[in-house]
Amino acid sequence: MTLQQLRYLIAVADHGSITAAAAAVFVAQPALSRAIRALERELNVELLARDGRGVAFTSEGARVVRLARTIITTVGAIEDIGRPGDPRHCAELRVVTTPTLAIDLEAVLVPSFTEAHPNVSVEVLRCDGRELLVRKLYKGHADLGLVDLPVDEHLKAHRVQEREVVLVSPPGTGLPATVPMPRLDGLPMILATRGTGRRTEQEAMFALLGIRPVAALESDQRIAWVSAVLEGVGSLIWYRDMAERTFAHRAEIRSFDPPVHRSVGLVHLRGNLSRAARSFVLFARPGAAPRMPPPSSPHAGWASGAR
Repeated sequence: MTLQQLRYLIAVADHGSITAAAAAVFVAQPALSRAIRALERELNVELLARDGRGVAFTSEGARVVRLARTIITTVGAIEDIGRPGDPRHCAELRVVTTPTLAIDLEAVLVPSFTEAHPNVSVEVLRCDGRELLVRKLYKGHADLGLVDLPVDEHLKAHRVQEREVVLVSPPGTGLPATVPMPRLDGLPMILATRGTGRRTEQEAMFALLGIRPVAALESDQRIAWVSAVLEGVGSLIWYRDMAERTFAHRAEIRSFDPPVHRSVGLVHLRGNLSRAARSFVLFARPGAAPRMPPPSSPHAGWASGAR
């Protein structure tokens, strides 16, 4: 088994066909096919289910692809060890994220990563909203994005953590200790500006639940959110860890019933990543330390406005 065979297999998974994979890795199609068949013979399993219309992965093939990605990412990280810290040889990495997530990225993850990888310079780019973030990735303005999941299916996502989404309210709101989603009906709320991608997501969630909160304030400015809650204007949907750091005991922070969590992940265009980007993804994955603040207990869910 060779790393090249694993790279070829990943290319087929990323590009959907032998032909497209061969073009992506700059090798002749017959050579790529032979390499994968040799791997199948060595493993004594069929990785690809071939027919006249194309290829599909068997269950064993899908498992090998998942393991191969980890291997290739790890090899890239190992190759970075011992590289000279001379700034003339410093690799550059651009990570785009939303203003809320940038707080943890700049305060925890980037400093820890650059301490472990002094030969990589990380630039954090901020953009207001998922649509702009994805656009920057497609235009090549950034290597990685840190964003709430899920994202465009054409992007590859690596989950970093799960974060609880809570309701932050002014004191004396009179809501129960845990808030059923229907209780948001008619509740004065701090919402994103009308017409933005974030507001569209919020309205889609409310429509799905059949509720109509009252827009007490419409803004994308986080300072305005905090001021509005403290002044008793309305309630805000936000991440628990950020709400607790921002408000402490000056506001009421409640879990939803049932609890709502949302995944945060690193995303990028499918295909080959730079060594710096591979190292960053590996460093940020669950289990790597030090990383971002401890996540909440996992629970699949959907929420909006937390960004």
